[in-house]
Amino acid sequence: MKIKSKIEGSEDWLFIEEIPEMYAPNTPLSEKNINIRIPAVQKLVNYQLSAGGLFLVHSTMQFNEPVKVLSEVEGETITSQFIFYGSNAAGDKTAAKSSRRTGSRHNIRYIPSLKGKYPMLPDIEYKYFLLVLSRSYYFHLIDQHSMLHTDFVREILKGKYTSFAAKDLSVTGEMRRVINDICECKRTGELKRLHTESKILELLMLQLEQMQSGVEVEKYLIKQDDLKKIEHARAVLDESYRYPPTIIELSKLVALNEFKLKRGFKEYYGTTIYGYVTRLRMEQAKSLILEEKMSIGQVANAVGFNHQSHLTDAFKRYFGILPSEVNQGQES
Repeated sequence: MKIKSKIEGSEDWLFIEEIPEMYAPNTPLSEKNINIRIPAVQKLVNYQLSAGGLFLVHSTMQFNEPVKVLSEVEGETITSQFIFYGSNAAGDKTAAKSSRRTGSRHNIRYIPSLKGKYPMLPDIEYKYFLLVLSRSYYFHLIDQHSMLHTDFVREILKGKYTSFAAKDLSVTGEMRRVINDICECKRTGELKRLHTESKILELLMLQLEQMQSGVEVEKYLIKQDDLKKIEHARAVLDESYRYPPTIIELSKLVALNEFKLKRGFKEYYGTTIYGYVTRLRMEQAKSLILEEKMSIGQVANAVGFNHQSHLTDAFKRYFGILPSEVNQGQES
């Protein structure tokens, strides 16, 4: 089967991919980044990953003028699509501040074959996280006879286009966390393939759980002005994670009250401020052990721990192994 997409009028493909119909567990993982520059584009970054019946696309798009994105599916696919969007304050000067919001939605669909044109508005930042699975790959993850998706499978067997949920639902914080885990994974090769597949299964589980409950999550809409402050807070943490500011200090630094900062950060990035700092420290610690061959004491100091034992405890909680066992895992 084949899936492809491009901006109307552009010669460059956002993606064009042949996806094996049968699940192939031993297929090497393939990755690439696509950047497209045409007059209508303010920003367009496109990361792609494929592996034996799976195709993953993570895109950020923003345009100067209305455009249409052309998409075509040839053959049977199951898609899990997440869309995040928000207005650009600089390009939306006529809009009232109260109308500047971010939003999100997701659904699971069976698409036997499809051609479509999708309008994209100017000065809106769209972020897409799209999973395209062959039917075989989907049933590898979730057994065809599972009671979790009986009605959905019935329509698949009829070869009829269908959506799992009658209407798109908003993306939960847990889903954002899993998407971030997939996008920010630093593993390579077979380890990355295993990590990606396990996270895709977790993501599908969270979608099915929400859809079966029939309960729409409460939407916390972040004002565009607040969003910029939340992004500023992340930038501050990226630079100062060794000795990060307290919540109170960070709140004052970005001029956003503590409640909005904590709630908005978790909603937007899928993790708490503490969890984000922990992730930065642990990923850097692992990198320093593997790539710089630093001692545990040196690493502890480099990532902001006063005592080696504190790093050891935190590392074990995060990765499930001791820092001293990292190199052993690589060698095996």
